[in-house]
Amino acid sequence: MLVACNLQKTFHRNANQVQVLSGLSLEVTDGEFLSVIGASGSGKSTLLHLLGTLDHPDSGEIFLDDKRIDNLPSSERDQLRSQTFGFIFQFYHLLPELSMLENVLMPTMIHASTFRWLGERSTYRKRAIELLERFGLGHRLKHRPRELSGGEMQRTAIARALICHPRILLADEPTGNLDAETGHEILGILRDLNHRDGLTIIMVTHNQEMAATTDRVVRLVSGRVEAPEPLVA
Repeated sequence: MLVACNLQKTFHRNANQVQVLSGLSLEVTDGEFLSVIGASGSGKSTLLHLLGTLDHPDSGEIFLDDKRIDNLPSSERDQLRSQTFGFIFQFYHLLPELSMLENVLMPTMIHASTFRWLGERSTYRKRAIELLERFGLGHRLKHRPRELSGGEMQRTAIARALICHPRILLADEPTGNLDAETGHEILGILRDLNHRDGLTIIMVTHNQEMAATTDRVVRLVSGRVEAPEPLVA
């Protein structure tokens, strides 16, 4: 479903050039839960950003359903990020002045025109509430981020990532800012989304124990995939 071919990416820092990806190729199948592991600086987050069209590779190609997406016009890449990809990050990036319900609804306000959003806001609100209730946050709808624990904020961030029905969830260290017990709870939610909903998930993590519970693990070394490691959950 999602294919990266020979990706190259170099960042310029002051007078230095840092090559992060050096010919990386990867295939992700529909409905797969894939973990990407590797040392700091190996290119894990950069890969996720390129796959989700948040950034451009210097060279190489990315295909979704056999259609190249890395070279699409900005408006079409915006649409992909709105409709096809959902994003979860280590630091939840919730807007502090908004309630949990409002934070979850925010992507719908960006995705839809003003006229459409006004016409469908009750549908969007219903889905947001259903997601928050599914993740055990039905009693937190009006709370603001400062009133929640780290695990509750990450569950809210997952609900926000799902509000527009994405096909692919890109998770960048989703448990990295949480204690071990809460991290396992978040991983359980992701596994449920993959098994029950068929959601394709690509997760970057340093935690090899958590990675071992997913369908497949790839390790990045020096900006390339070292070798796929099929694991049994």
